[in-house]
Amino acid sequence: MLAPRPSPIATLTTAVENMHGGTATLAQSTPVRETFEGKPVWEGVVHVFDLVGHPTAPRADAWSSPIEGSTKRRFFAVLHTARINSPLEAVRAAIVAETKRGTQ
Repeated sequence: MLAPRPSPIATLTTAVENMHGGTATLAQSTPVRETFEGKPVWEGVVHVFDLVGHPTAPRADAWSSPIEGSTKRRFFAVLHTARINSPLEAVRAAIVAETKRGTQ
């Protein structure tokens, strides 16, 4: 008998805690659509987690996306800062980071 798969929220909670430390609790889920020059760049649901025990961030935004050509997913967890304080800003920051990583 196969073991049951963890729920997507449980998987994201674990990802946030493993990436950034602290204890994460789901606060809300928000649909996000980011466009560039009128064309969609990313669309999905971002889950906002309250963080307890993190030294600087009270919250983190997390989501996953499929990895092209694979059955696996890539997990993103972005800490809230003065400049990144919404799910949309978290997605934008991740897109910028991915773009910079691809050009180096």
